[in-house]
Amino acid sequence: MPVPLERPASPIGRRRSPDGGVAPTALPARTDVAVIGGGLIGLSIAWRLARAGRAVTVLEQDTIGAGASLAATGMLAPAAEHEPGSDPLLPLALASLRLWPEFRDALEAESGRAIDYRPDGTLVLAVGRDEVERLRFRFDLQRRSGLDATWLPGSEVRRLEPGLRPSVTAGIHCPLDHQVDPRLVMDALTEACRRAGVILAERTPVSALDWSAGRVAGVRAGDRGVAAETVVLASGAWSGEGSLLPEGLTLPVRPLKGQSLALRTTPRTGTLGRMIWTEQVHMAPKSDGQLIVGATVEDCGFRPGVTAGGLYALLEGARRVLPGIEEMEVDAVWSGYRPTSDDDAPILDVIAPGLVAATGHHRNGYLLAPITADAIAGLVTDGVLPEVARPFTLARFGRPEPRRVSA
Repeated sequence: MPVPLERPASPIGRRRSPDGGVAPTALPARTDVAVIGGGLIGLSIAWRLARAGRAVTVLEQDTIGAGASLAATGMLAPAAEHEPGSDPLLPLALASLRLWPEFRDALEAESGRAIDYRPDGTLVLAVGRDEVERLRFRFDLQRRSGLDATWLPGSEVRRLEPGLRPSVTAGIHCPLDHQVDPRLVMDALTEACRRAGVILAERTPVSALDWSAGRVAGVRAGDRGVAAETVVLASGAWSGEGSLLPEGLTLPVRPLKGQSLALRTTPRTGTLGRMIWTEQVHMAPKSDGQLIVGATVEDCGFRPGVTAGGLYALLEGARRVLPGIEEMEVDAVWSGYRPTSDDDAPILDVIAPGLVAATGHHRNGYLLAPITADAIAGLVTDGVLPEVARPFTLARFGRPEPRRVSA
């Protein structure tokens, strides 16, 4: 009787941290700070506060990083990301990029895990005359904003990246853009939080806020309660759902779905030396041999899964400039939800007594993680945001002051 061939594992689904999750844990009756959301932003804040001596509990409705954090590419790219209308965000982005080396060193030292921090820069590409004209507009914007960017002819672009097609006609080199591997960052943050004494509770959705004397005094997770001096709402794309917030207070945050895929490179297929951006896709090589291709932008709410159309757009966009992808195996495909505010910038604010919001980071979560952690720690500890973060409160949306009374 023939032995059946083993069916390979499907590459479709979520990316996972190499560590594979956290051990089940009991919730404490009381904590200094309760963080709602176990993604990059929530864990960065928790780690920062725990290092300052606070008792911190993180409550995650799913698994660590399941929303956007493990779906991201890990770009720390303020120059490549800069576009019309994003000037107000640029000082915050650059301030956070300057914090990243120290953030990296502390995270790797305190977790014992490397995060594949790569200071290789970004190449933003154009194919054909129309794209060159649009790229020239982007380059002029970068230069007016004081960013380090260099215009390159197609021949120079292909000298830096020999695997690109001859049809690549121009590029912008952004040398100060960096990248990390999200899976490794989340693995390191999880371990650093553990070692700092943070309690991590997966599959623990917060069902309500506890109120006392007109302020938030803790959270409810089903029939369990955790008293807290401060609650930090860092639930990403779910922060705008509103079921936890008092009447009259909503956050202008919605999900923007993105689909991405990971290709397996080999010496025969070749790979890239740095991040590549085109008008259709971005591609990021990782030290484990993967090449991440992302990401679609779909304003469709919380619609799960990957689609043929989305994957076709990614593969065709990549193949248009990098023919070697045709020989690369598909390691994984996945989707996630960017937490996007009405102006694509984060919301960092005390939104009710005892309740702090850290959400709306759009596609800049990894870039803005260090400055967000410092800003929220300042709010929790001293009640004050650093100057560079002060433009990012709810007040910028011109909404009436929320009614800050008990729910």
